Amino acid sequence: MQDLWLSFQQLMDPEYLLSHGGFYIVVLIVFAETGLFFGFFLPGDYLLFLAGLFCALGKIDVDIVTMYFGILGAGVLGNFTGYWFGYRTGPMLFKRKDSLLFKRKYVIMAEEFYHKYGGTALIIGRFVPIVRTFAPIFAGVVKLNFRKFIFYNIVGAFLWVSLLTLTGYFLGVKFPAIINYVEYIIVGLIAIAFLPIAIALLKRWLKNRKNKQTNK
Repeated sequence: MQDLWLSFQQLMDPEYLLSHGGFYIVVLIVFAETGLFFGFFLPGDYLLFLAGLFCALGKIDVDIVTMYFGILGAGVLGNFTGYWFGYRTGPMLFKRKDSLLFKRKYVIMAEEFYHKYGGTALIIGRFVPIVRTFAPIFAGVVKLNFRKFIFYNIVGAFLWVSLLTLTGYFLGVKFPAIINYVEYIIVGLIAIAFLPIAIALLKRWLKNRKNKQTNK
Protein backbone atom coordinates (compact mmCIF):
# COMPACT_ATOMS: atom_id res chain seq x y z
CA MET A 1 0.00 0.00 0.00
CA GLN A 2 2.84 2.31 0.87
CA ASP A 3 4.52 1.55 -2.49
CA LEU A 4 1.24 2.33 -4.29
CA TRP A 5 0.92 5.68 -2.51
CA LEU A 6 4.56 6.50 -3.33
CA SER A 7 3.93 5.71 -7.00
CA PHE A 8 0.87 7.97 -7.00
CA GLN A 9 2.86 10.82 -5.43
CA GLN A 10 5.55 10.43 -8.09
CA LEU A 11 2.89 10.46 -10.81
CA MET A 12 1.61 13.79 -9.47
CA ASP A 13 5.11 15.30 -9.21
CA PRO A 14 5.93 16.96 -12.56
CA GLU A 15 9.59 17.49 -11.65
CA TYR A 16 10.00 13.78 -10.97
CA LEU A 17 8.15 12.86 -14.17
CA LEU A 18 10.29 15.15 -16.30
CA SER A 19 13.54 14.04 -14.68
CA HIS A 20 12.85 10.30 -14.80
CA GLY A 21 10.27 9.83 -17.55
CA GLY A 22 11.36 12.51 -19.96
CA PHE A 23 9.64 13.38 -23.22
CA TYR A 24 7.59 10.21 -23.64
CA ILE A 25 5.97 10.30 -20.21
CA VAL A 26 5.01 13.97 -20.76
CA VAL A 27 3.35 13.13 -24.07
CA LEU A 28 1.55 10.13 -22.52
CA ILE A 29 0.22 12.19 -19.59
CA VAL A 30 -1.00 15.01 -21.86
CA PHE A 31 -2.79 12.44 -24.04
CA ALA A 32 -4.45 10.80 -21.02
CA GLU A 33 -5.45 14.07 -19.37
CA THR A 34 -7.04 15.51 -22.50
CA GLY A 35 -9.17 12.56 -23.52
CA LEU A 36 -9.32 9.59 -21.13
CA PHE A 37 -11.95 10.00 -18.40
CA PHE A 38 -9.60 8.59 -15.74
CA GLY A 39 -6.90 11.15 -16.58
CA PHE A 40 -8.62 14.08 -14.84
CA PHE A 41 -6.30 13.93 -11.81
CA LEU A 42 -3.06 14.14 -13.80
CA PRO A 43 -0.90 17.28 -13.79
CA GLY A 44 -1.61 19.47 -16.79
CA ASP A 45 -0.87 23.18 -16.95
CA TYR A 46 2.20 23.20 -14.77
CA LEU A 47 3.57 20.08 -16.47
CA LEU A 48 3.52 21.94 -19.79
CA PHE A 49 5.16 24.98 -18.22
CA LEU A 50 7.90 22.89 -16.62
CA ALA A 51 8.45 20.93 -19.84
CA GLY A 52 9.32 24.19 -21.61
CA LEU A 53 11.43 25.34 -18.68
CA PHE A 54 13.38 22.07 -18.54
CA CYS A 55 14.05 22.26 -22.28
CA ALA A 56 15.46 25.76 -21.87
CA LEU A 57 17.76 24.67 -19.04
CA GLY A 58 18.91 21.45 -20.70
CA LYS A 59 17.41 19.28 -17.95
CA ILE A 60 15.67 17.03 -20.45
CA ASP A 61 17.20 15.40 -23.51
CA VAL A 62 14.92 16.85 -26.20
CA ASP A 63 14.83 20.26 -27.84
CA ILE A 64 11.90 22.64 -27.51
CA VAL A 65 10.65 21.98 -31.06
CA THR A 66 10.31 18.24 -30.42
CA MET A 67 8.72 18.86 -27.03
CA TYR A 68 6.29 21.46 -28.39
CA PHE A 69 4.99 19.41 -31.31
CA GLY A 70 4.95 16.22 -29.24
CA ILE A 71 2.71 17.84 -26.62
CA LEU A 72 0.58 19.53 -29.30
CA GLY A 73 0.03 16.23 -31.09
CA ALA A 74 -0.82 14.45 -27.83
CA GLY A 75 -3.31 17.16 -26.89
CA VAL A 76 -5.08 16.97 -30.25
CA LEU A 77 -5.16 13.15 -30.32
CA GLY A 78 -6.33 13.05 -26.71
CA ASN A 79 -9.37 15.18 -27.54
CA PHE A 80 -10.16 13.04 -30.58
CA THR A 81 -10.09 9.97 -28.33
CA GLY A 82 -12.36 11.67 -25.79
CA TYR A 83 -14.82 12.67 -28.54
CA TRP A 84 -14.88 9.14 -29.91
CA PHE A 85 -15.46 7.70 -26.43
CA GLY A 86 -18.33 10.11 -25.75
CA TYR A 87 -19.83 9.50 -29.20
CA ARG A 88 -19.79 5.74 -28.68
CA THR A 89 -20.95 5.83 -25.06
CA GLY A 90 -23.65 8.47 -25.45
CA PRO A 91 -26.03 9.39 -22.60
CA MET A 92 -25.16 6.09 -20.86
CA LEU A 93 -22.12 7.92 -19.51
CA PHE A 94 -24.41 9.85 -17.16
CA LYS A 95 -25.68 6.57 -15.71
CA ARG A 96 -22.24 5.13 -15.05
CA LYS A 97 -21.61 4.53 -11.36
CA ASP A 98 -18.88 6.44 -9.55
CA SER A 99 -15.58 4.67 -9.03
CA LEU A 100 -12.03 5.52 -8.05
CA LEU A 101 -11.28 6.64 -11.62
CA PHE A 102 -14.68 8.03 -12.63
CA LYS A 103 -16.85 10.71 -11.04
CA ARG A 104 -20.23 11.48 -12.63
CA LYS A 105 -20.21 14.98 -11.12
CA TYR A 106 -17.25 15.86 -13.35
CA VAL A 107 -19.25 14.93 -16.45
CA ILE A 108 -22.09 17.14 -15.19
CA MET A 109 -19.58 19.96 -14.59
CA ALA A 110 -18.35 19.62 -18.18
CA GLU A 111 -21.96 19.57 -19.39
CA GLU A 112 -22.74 22.86 -17.60
CA PHE A 113 -19.53 24.40 -18.93
CA TYR A 114 -20.40 23.25 -22.44
CA HIS A 115 -23.95 24.62 -22.28
CA LYS A 116 -22.57 27.96 -21.10
CA TYR A 117 -19.86 28.39 -23.74
CA GLY A 118 -20.95 26.09 -26.57
CA GLY A 119 -18.24 24.73 -28.83
CA THR A 120 -15.73 27.28 -27.52
CA ALA A 121 -15.79 25.29 -24.26
CA LEU A 122 -13.28 23.05 -26.03
CA ILE A 123 -10.93 26.04 -26.29
CA ILE A 124 -11.56 27.72 -22.94
CA GLY A 125 -11.79 24.36 -21.19
CA ARG A 126 -8.19 23.57 -22.10
CA PHE A 127 -7.16 25.91 -19.32
CA VAL A 128 -9.55 24.47 -16.72
CA PRO A 129 -8.63 21.22 -14.91
CA ILE A 130 -11.24 18.43 -15.05
CA VAL A 131 -13.20 20.33 -17.74
CA ARG A 132 -10.15 19.81 -19.95
CA THR A 133 -10.67 16.05 -19.65
CA PHE A 134 -14.45 15.82 -19.91
CA ALA A 135 -15.34 18.58 -22.40
CA PRO A 136 -14.33 16.57 -25.50
CA ILE A 137 -16.13 13.52 -24.09
CA PHE A 138 -19.33 15.52 -23.65
CA ALA A 139 -18.90 17.00 -27.14
CA GLY A 140 -19.00 13.43 -28.39
CA VAL A 141 -22.06 12.62 -26.27
CA VAL A 142 -24.03 15.51 -27.83
CA LYS A 143 -22.51 14.66 -31.24
CA LEU A 144 -21.06 18.09 -31.96
CA ASN A 145 -20.50 18.56 -35.69
CA PHE A 146 -17.19 16.82 -36.33
CA ARG A 147 -15.76 19.57 -38.54
CA LYS A 148 -16.46 22.12 -35.83
CA PHE A 149 -14.92 19.79 -33.27
CA ILE A 150 -11.73 19.52 -35.33
CA PHE A 151 -11.46 23.31 -35.46
CA TYR A 152 -12.06 23.83 -31.73
CA ASN A 153 -9.75 20.95 -30.89
CA ILE A 154 -6.78 22.20 -32.90
CA VAL A 155 -7.20 25.87 -31.92
CA GLY A 156 -7.60 24.98 -28.24
CA ALA A 157 -4.55 22.72 -28.24
CA PHE A 158 -2.46 25.31 -30.08
CA LEU A 159 -3.31 28.09 -27.62
CA TRP A 160 -2.90 25.88 -24.53
CA VAL A 161 0.45 24.36 -25.52
CA SER A 162 1.85 27.59 -26.97
CA LEU A 163 0.99 29.74 -23.96
CA LEU A 164 2.24 27.38 -21.26
CA THR A 165 5.11 25.48 -22.87
CA LEU A 166 6.66 28.44 -24.69
CA THR A 167 6.23 30.72 -21.66
CA GLY A 168 8.17 28.20 -19.59
CA TYR A 169 10.83 27.93 -22.28
CA PHE A 170 11.41 31.64 -22.84
CA LEU A 171 11.39 32.42 -19.12
CA GLY A 172 13.99 29.68 -18.67
CA VAL A 173 16.16 31.16 -21.42
CA LYS A 174 15.86 34.71 -20.08
CA PHE A 175 15.91 33.93 -16.33
CA PRO A 176 17.64 30.59 -15.65
CA ALA A 177 17.48 31.18 -11.89
CA ILE A 178 13.70 30.79 -12.07
CA ILE A 179 14.23 27.05 -11.51
CA ASN A 180 14.97 27.89 -7.85
CA TYR A 181 11.40 29.14 -7.43
CA VAL A 182 9.65 26.35 -9.31
CA GLU A 183 7.61 25.24 -6.25
CA TYR A 184 6.06 28.70 -5.96
CA ILE A 185 5.34 28.75 -9.69
CA ILE A 186 3.55 25.39 -9.48
CA VAL A 187 1.41 26.57 -6.55
CA GLY A 188 0.56 29.76 -8.45
CA LEU A 189 -0.40 27.88 -11.62
CA ILE A 190 -2.56 25.45 -9.66
CA ALA A 191 -4.34 28.33 -7.89
CA ILE A 192 -5.00 30.13 -11.19
CA ALA A 193 -6.16 26.94 -12.92
CA PHE A 194 -8.63 25.95 -10.19
CA LEU A 195 -9.99 29.46 -9.64
CA PRO A 196 -12.80 29.10 -12.24
CA ILE A 197 -13.87 25.82 -10.64
CA ALA A 198 -13.86 27.37 -7.17
CA ILE A 199 -15.97 30.29 -8.41
CA ALA A 200 -18.43 27.92 -10.14
CA LEU A 201 -18.79 25.79 -7.00
CA LEU A 202 -19.32 28.90 -4.87
CA LYS A 203 -22.03 30.18 -7.25
CA ARG A 204 -23.74 26.79 -7.17
CA TRP A 205 -23.63 26.70 -3.37
CA LEU A 206 -25.10 30.21 -3.12
CA LYS A 207 -27.81 29.32 -5.64
CA ASN A 208 -28.76 26.15 -3.75
CA ARG A 209 -28.79 28.04 -0.47
CA LYS A 210 -31.05 30.72 -1.96
CA ASN A 211 -33.41 28.06 -3.35
CA LYS A 212 -33.65 26.36 0.05
CA GLN A 213 -34.46 29.67 1.74
CA THR A 214 -37.11 30.42 -0.91
CA ASN A 215 -38.77 27.02 -0.45
CA LYS A 216 -39.05 27.45 3.33
